[in-house]
Order: sequence, then structure tokens, then C-alpha cells
Amino acid sequence: MLLSQAWETYESDKRIEGFSPQTLKAYKLQSSLLIRFFNDVQLDTITTDQLKAYLAKSSESLKPASLAHRNRFMKSLFRWSHEEGHIPKNPAAKIKEPKTGKRIPKFLTEMEIEHLREACCSPMEKALFEFMFSTGCRIGEIVSLDKNRINWSNRSAIVRGKGDKEREVYFNIRCDIWLRRYLDQRQDCNPAIFVTERYPHQMSIAQMRYIIKRISGRARINKNIHPHQLRHSYATHLLNIGAPLEAIQSLLGHEKSETTRIYAQVSGSLRQELYKKYF
Repeated sequence: MLLSQAWETYESDKRIEGFSPQTLKAYKLQSSLLIRFFNDVQLDTITTDQLKAYLAKSSESLKPASLAHRNRFMKSLFRWSHEEGHIPKNPAAKIKEPKTGKRIPKFLTEMEIEHLREACCSPMEKALFEFMFSTGCRIGEIVSLDKNRINWSNRSAIVRGKGDKEREVYFNIRCDIWLRRYLDQRQDCNPAIFVTERYPHQMSIAQMRYIIKRISGRARINKNIHPHQLRHSYATHLLNIGAPLEAIQSLLGHEKSETTRIYAQVSGSLRQELYKKYF
């Protein structure tokens, strides 16, 4: 089986398993880079040493996190190929994950959140910002959310997260007010909760990112603001007011507790403030 054929079959299988379009898009890029490096050779001709050489070459230009992502795709593809019987043995089996180090998520202070809130100009911007911050949703979960998934009686929504898993998220009163105002002023019949301003259709991830960038430009915050920072800020806020990690894990939709535990490091700044206050 050729490398390109392996990718096509792998992609079909993972699509059926429920991999998100964003994950498959990222993996498609990685498959293209793999094919460019090896050419479209037979899968069973690739050796462990060749894969190590590929990663070594990649490490010259990639940051540790990007290298780890490339390695995960490569290991996943060859593990799947071996399990499906396309190759007699897995050449990536003994390749170890590169050390990336634990990076503390970048979050926004309460003051920065307020500056962003004041910089929102329209009901759409206010509704989008408040929904992102008060639910802690991933941007992909908001993009795919329809209006009929909102439960106004308890201010919640059912979102579809990673692995096609559904979970209930909650939003606050401020978000409720602006979301209702935004939806009430819309004239379109599109089912999506957020639509484009011109010729309304479901808003894309790129368009949502642009709106947050536009808001942050007005707020004049000296940071590169992106939607995932609002998710980090949501988790940090919950942690700082005493929410247990297990509850934060459930609200964020993290499958592994280790993913959530990194936020415990964020509270170091809070501990320092408490120390200065009481010691």
C-alpha cells in the first residue's frame, strides 16, 4: 500500500470514529509533509531509522509542541496501519514522544476581561464574547452550535466537543441578556447561534477569531488575544474562586485529568498574592 493510499483509508476510518474536522485538517497537512519527505513510497519500506531522521530534520525548524504534534500523527498512522494489517510491523512503535515541557496556559486578568468587554460594539460582539468567556467552550464547539441546543430556562447549552462527545455547558446572566438581544435582532432563518454579518450563514472559526482580534484591537491590550485564551481565563477564574479540578475538568470537557491539572500551576500567582496579604 502506498503512503497516500494509507492516508486516505486512515482518514476515512478516523472520520467514522468521530475525529473533528479540525483534527483531520491538521493531520492532512502532516500527511502531505510526510509524503513530501519520503515520496509516495510503499508503506512497508519505511524504517524506524528513516522516521527518526524525518523527526530530526523537522526539529531544526519546529517548536517542541509542533514537533510533538507531528510525532503523534506519525505514530497514530503507523500504529493504525499495523493494526489493520497493512504492514507486518510498526516502525514507529519504539519512537518516543519528544519532551515539550509543561507550559502554563496564558490567561487574561480580570482587568483585561473588562477592557475587552467594554470594547465590544454590537450585540453580536457582546454575545459572542460573553458566550466564549462564560462557557469556556472551544471555538469549534461554538461554531457548530445551533440555536435549538440552548436551554434558556437554566441558561445552558448542549455542545459537541472532541471525539463527537456531547456535554452541557452553562452561561451567566450577562451572557443571557446579550445573547437574547442578538438573536432577537436577527432577521435570518439560519439555525446557527452565530452567523456572519453580511449574507448570514454559519460563522466560521476564522471569522470568529477575526472578531475577537477586532475587539482586542479596540481594547488596546498589549497581548496577542485569541479565543482559546478566553477558555484558559474561564478555567483560571473557576480555579481561583475555589472550584475543584474535577468540576473544571467536566465543564471543559477534558477526557484526562492531567490536561486540567496544568491549570493548578496558574494559581501560583494567586498564592503569591495571598502570601503578601496575610504574611
